[in-house]
Amino acid sequence: MAEWAAATTVRQVTLAAPRSFCAGVERAIATVERALDRHGPPVYVRKQIVHNAHVVADLRERGAVFVDQIEEVPTGAVTVFSAHGVAPAIRDQAAGRGLRVVDATCPLVTKVHAEARRFVARGDTVLLIGHHGHEETEGTLGEAPERMVLVPDRAAAETVPVTDPARVSYLVQTTLAADEVAGVVEVLRRRFPALAGPASDDICYATTNRQQAVAAVAVAVPVVLVLGSANSSNSHRLVEVARAAGARAYLVDDVSSVDPAWLAGAEAVGVTAGASAPPRLVDEVVAALRALGAREVVEHRTTVEDVHFTLPKEARSS
Repeated sequence: MAEWAAATTVRQVTLAAPRSFCAGVERAIATVERALDRHGPPVYVRKQIVHNAHVVADLRERGAVFVDQIEEVPTGAVTVFSAHGVAPAIRDQAAGRGLRVVDATCPLVTKVHAEARRFVARGDTVLLIGHHGHEETEGTLGEAPERMVLVPDRAAAETVPVTDPARVSYLVQTTLAADEVAGVVEVLRRRFPALAGPASDDICYATTNRQQAVAAVAVAVPVVLVLGSANSSNSHRLVEVARAAGARAYLVDDVSSVDPAWLAGAEAVGVTAGASAPPRLVDEVVAALRALGAREVVEHRTTVEDVHFTLPKEARSS
């Protein structure tokens, strides 16, 4: 801990709540664990079950095998689709190889896929607000690649072409920041007055709740640490929201990634975690700060989450 000497000014740690695992992540992890218990290893998982290196490492130790392509899975093997969802073409590939599929797609992502099919069926060009290369957007676009267009930001919204301006709708990647989406939708509505949208907000409740919680903490502390892996979209959004609220914010995979220089001179530090980051990572950061002299750990809660998702039918007890 000698290298943490620069952080000995910290006296208070404020925890944002809600933080860490959401219902969709808990469901996805439990799905892989149940598959391992019922079938034994190896259980194959297409892509990372959720975007967190620690979760993936823990499941790999238990016998999960993570693959990028369906072709890497032996014929007939038990295969879990990740929480981010897959395109219909992936489902067809899995069926063609006789894979025993357990679908851990988050129900909120499944909702976006259903909306895409509905909008396309009525003749719309569907504009998907989301980030290039993210597994969720790739899966959603796969519902109708010839009728859907990815719109990553306001600049793209200003120029995106559509076949018929009177038949346009939009959908949203579930892990984006609300203000980020609002700006893009504003441009799209100006360009396409007939623009239709989802019946309810596509941004998941957990994403919104964690953003609101970190914003409330960030206005009161100079530094915020966000636990989450580098490929976690919702964790990156938490950093952006905290910075917009005025704090210096940093994304860290775990306590070993914290640079003590970030905390030098700060008397209070905020801590939160992305929806795919295990709670223990927060506990480890708090323990390190307590060891350095933080006398008070308080929780600032903006809402209570009571959402629970049922496991996929293939993972339930028979």
